[in-house]
Amino acid sequence: MGNIVAIVGRPNVGKSTLFNRLTERRDAIVDSTSGVTRDRHYGKAEWIGIEFSVIDTGGYTVNSDDIFEDEIKKQVELAIDEATTIVFLLDVTTGITDHDEAIAGFLRKSDKPIIVVANKVDTNDRILPASEFYSFGLGDVYCISSSNGGGTGDMLDALVATFPTKDPLPEIDIPKIAVVGKPNVGKSSLINALLGETRNIVNEEAGTTRDSLLTRYQAFDFDFFLVDTAGIRKRSKVHEDIEYYSVLRSIRAIEESDVCLMMIDAREGMQKQDLNIFYTVEKNSKGLVILVNKWDLIEKETQTTKEFEDEIRERIAPFTNVPIVFISALTKQRIHKAVEKAIEVYESIKTRIPTSKLNEVFQPILERNPPPSTKGKFVKIKYVMQLPTHKPAFAFYCNLPQYIKDPYKRFLENKLRENFNLEGVPVKIFFRKK
Repeated sequence: MGNIVAIVGRPNVGKSTLFNRLTERRDAIVDSTSGVTRDRHYGKAEWIGIEFSVIDTGGYTVNSDDIFEDEIKKQVELAIDEATTIVFLLDVTTGITDHDEAIAGFLRKSDKPIIVVANKVDTNDRILPASEFYSFGLGDVYCISSSNGGGTGDMLDALVATFPTKDPLPEIDIPKIAVVGKPNVGKSSLINALLGETRNIVNEEAGTTRDSLLTRYQAFDFDFFLVDTAGIRKRSKVHEDIEYYSVLRSIRAIEESDVCLMMIDAREGMQKQDLNIFYTVEKNSKGLVILVNKWDLIEKETQTTKEFEDEIRERIAPFTNVPIVFISALTKQRIHKAVEKAIEVYESIKTRIPTSKLNEVFQPILERNPPPSTKGKFVKIKYVMQLPTHKPAFAFYCNLPQYIKDPYKRFLENKLRENFNLEGVPVKIFFRKK
């Protein structure tokens, strides 16, 4: 199971700066104005060989303190529900505020591990003031500077020590297929249609499902685990900003799966929220099948299906080699075709291509389309082989790997997909010196 770390705290304490520090990227916008983070940010991080996901929860800019506290409460409650570990970030330069007290109150009710972090400890004279955060009663306080990285090593040591050591998922060698998508797209309806029973509650109100469920499916010659981002939620709990956090609720199911069935609503097409989930699947290197649900509600002409498919591929470019199945979970139209595609993708992930076959295919391709020269240097690729990894990865051995650019890398990936059955399969390409 993937470990998820949620960074929570009031606005302008440095959550986005810490997020960028942990993920070693610049995905989160950093600004001195509170409330800049209005979309959730999700990234991968690694410490001492342990990978984990990081969620940068958003800040808000509002006029009313009461509204402010309501929004903070929504963030923290959801983070507590979804995350493996919570990082409670505080600003040593301002000390304890009423909003910090409110967040600490929510965290005390949680049984999740809490790492209390005093940020902006840029000088030694700020270490002593940070001791006031012990008054929350949430454990040790780690002093860091997220802007320059000071103190983050000790904090990360404590963080990874909170992760569970055992994977609770069954150790059976069958596919784990996740059903993901934004709220109210029909995920639970698909699960119920496959299982032939009301295994999960289906409700027209978006957000009525919560936790990941793992169900073994054995019927029609299929045998796999079905991972659904579904559980039973009380109606009174369906009040937070559903769109704001839909990706967060999908992350755990994605990380626990081998292949994702990503559902979109045929009436809405591929929207920004769907793209966020698509890129989360792609970032995690999972197999993918896109399901266009509620296809029975669309008025069709001769080219409707092709036009819809072309539009999807245009939105997800350059990662266009993904199977697309048009279904209706309500009428059970093509739902087993969707499962068949997912199994095909899973089998393709395990494909091993002999080195001799790879080079037989790529020798003429490389002769006709060699890498472009850079700074007067000519790259010569000698041979290619598949690496012994869990997901398909290929090494191209050449004299000057540092001069190969991303466009040529995508060209080679496309050729791999054209010549071998890698539809919907994550592919990694590496260039190594011969």
